[in-house]
Amino acid sequence: MKTVVVGAGGIGQWTAHEIGLAGGEVILASRSGRGIGPGVSATPNPNVRTARVDATDANALTELATGAGVLVNAVNPPYTDWDEKWPPMAAAFLQAAERSGAALLTVGNLYPYGRPTAAPMTESSPVAPNGHKGQIRARMWQEAEEAHRAGRIRAAELRAADYFGPGVSEGMSYLNTYAIKPAIASKTAHHIMGVVDVPHSWTYVPDIGRLAAAIAASDPAGDAWGRVWHVPTTPPKTLTDVARDAAAVAGVPAHTPRPYSRIVKTVMRVSPLIRELDEMAPAFESPYVLDSSAAQARFGLAPTPWREALEETATWLRAG
Repeated sequence: MKTVVVGAGGIGQWTAHEIGLAGGEVILASRSGRGIGPGVSATPNPNVRTARVDATDANALTELATGAGVLVNAVNPPYTDWDEKWPPMAAAFLQAAERSGAALLTVGNLYPYGRPTAAPMTESSPVAPNGHKGQIRARMWQEAEEAHRAGRIRAAELRAADYFGPGVSEGMSYLNTYAIKPAIASKTAHHIMGVVDVPHSWTYVPDIGRLAAAIAASDPAGDAWGRVWHVPTTPPKTLTDVARDAAAVAGVPAHTPRPYSRIVKTVMRVSPLIRELDEMAPAFESPYVLDSSAAQARFGLAPTPWREALEETATWLRAG
């Protein structure tokens, strides 16, 4: 059965790659029409082909999804453009799923849960977004879930913590850019937000693709659909842990990370992107822990071991 994956960033590429590895026919579609890069696979997968599509065009998405078993929303608009770009995209995906009959699988994040709490986040944690980005993501799933319950579509959403790993587009992974990359160069990592000794969950991007592939391969009438799943994720690590472990993997001296000074942070706020991080700042100031046991048990998946994930990420970052 054909699967259409829309969005050719790291998550979309890994999702298409994993479905293709399992023998599924995949169309990897995006505005650029790019395919799977060397950070994901060094050799082309004959099961994966590419297409160009505008994710706000419901008619174009419907045409692509017709005859497909699953339509995957792996799109990620620029961080500063969510209010403008997400609503028409989300509406187009819902329309395309309903018109084509393809089940809709959305790759989401933890923003709907809002500020950290003492307990690890599970799929049943309260939806309590603390800003507009979380509200957008929460509303997207609410509308998809309502359509699922009404019998208009089949829908599911997977949610990952802040992700890292090979094949991720430049600037899309906080951990890649601001923690692992300086650590493997034996430099001091500086952070625009957060406390360096607070535990935080980090999801390895290939594990996102593996869970997406497992859900896509499941019976659309089965229990994998109509709910949220958390991507298999290793136990949390502090930014200090990341700096130490990444340096060890690279065989270089480790340096304790530090936050930028208040003056530097103030100057950096001239950037709209930096200001958009305010909503996410609480997640880096208190323990932010993801529980992924439900998906691990249901699909028989385990997160990639932390050191292995760091080694693969460091190798890719050094090659780039």
